[in-house]
Amino acid sequence: MRFVAKIFFALPLLLTTFVWAESDQLLRSQLAEEVNAVAADVISWRRDIHQHPELSNREFRTSKLVAEHLRGLGMQVQTGVAHTGVVATLRGGKPGPVVALRADMDGLPVVEKTGLPYASKQLGEYEGREVGVMHACGHDNHVAILMGAAQALAAVREDLPGTVKFIFQPAEEGPPRGEDGGAKMMIAEGALNNPAVDAVIGLHISQGSAVGTATYRSKGFMASAQRFDIEVKGSQTHGARPWAGVDPIVVGAQIVNALQTIVSRQIDITQHPVVVTVGNFQAGVRNNIVPETASMSGTIRTFDPNIRLAVHEKIRRIVSNIAESQGAQATVEIDPGVPVTYNDSELTALLGPTLDKVYGATNVYEPPLVTGAEDFSFFQEQVPGFFFFIGARPLDVPSEKAIPNHSPYFYVDEGALKPGVSAMTQLALDFLQADQSGGE
Repeated sequence: MRFVAKIFFALPLLLTTFVWAESDQLLRSQLAEEVNAVAADVISWRRDIHQHPELSNREFRTSKLVAEHLRGLGMQVQTGVAHTGVVATLRGGKPGPVVALRADMDGLPVVEKTGLPYASKQLGEYEGREVGVMHACGHDNHVAILMGAAQALAAVREDLPGTVKFIFQPAEEGPPRGEDGGAKMMIAEGALNNPAVDAVIGLHISQGSAVGTATYRSKGFMASAQRFDIEVKGSQTHGARPWAGVDPIVVGAQIVNALQTIVSRQIDITQHPVVVTVGNFQAGVRNNIVPETASMSGTIRTFDPNIRLAVHEKIRRIVSNIAESQGAQATVEIDPGVPVTYNDSELTALLGPTLDKVYGATNVYEPPLVTGAEDFSFFQEQVPGFFFFIGARPLDVPSEKAIPNHSPYFYVDEGALKPGVSAMTQLALDFLQADQSGGE
């Protein structure tokens, strides 16, 4: 009798589980159909955005395109967040948690050299100079993928157990000097509130892996990054009589060389990956004049907060001591930058298997630490976050021929777009359903 009783009392639970599983499978099939239906549009949107890139805090056309699309899906849409950001809310037909999906929208001051039929010919202004503008970091793909995910999820909204927020962020590459912007400003202006977000998900495309693959790692993933600016003041003189002045170019060159010893001689790189790069050096206007000043700027990448502070101190010491030794003066400014992109371990354990389902377990793997940086990390400081990469290198291109992000030749295999939409929709669904599978 006890055995029969156990079966009797277990039947409702078994029946509930069966009904939930059948309903879940139907929802996933419908979602897959919606992803298939929007795939061609995603490619079209991506090409249009690629052809019309905009610099940080200037994403006016892109944000208008996004907002009109989201309003057409019947969502509550907020514009002008952090200057040009867009936040839309999709409320499901059932109660549940809130998950945010994020895409960045800005391009870079790069002249495109891909030769694509939809290559950018746009011009913009960057730090007072006219520059070419290109989606050299793939943000056009991120926007198109999230537009597609929004359309697919909106089509099944009545069956969603919770709410999805879509965050289209400006200025991931950093706002212009003297301006606020990016993820930090979106957070300050309430992007994660009303309703309060329980988790946030983001992706990045690259040729670091082949199309049809995805990569992620738990905890620390991408580096913390800070910009530094150095100005050296010497004494201007005739180029034929350099002893009559103090040459800031020579002083600056010595500083550039000495900064490289921080990584090569002053940090245990077996324990702490560090990068110090000078990416800009400007001085002088004429070949036979020693100028009064020289300026340079660069980037610092670290994964440990104590090492980060140590690197900052070493930069200041090197700059000050070299300038003093040559009779020059120098100043150093280091901005707060962005923290480490840190994937919450519990959320990663929950969502990692979703990527296995989308891409196949053999096509998903853990990459090395990434010295690139992402201001998505600011969202992760507020709520648990999951960030991953999708591969976009054509299958016939070997890994040693991969084109890095920020290159004027950067391009993607558009076969990466549809799986990207599938990944974002399935990740959202799996998070929302995490506490639903056991039934009431």
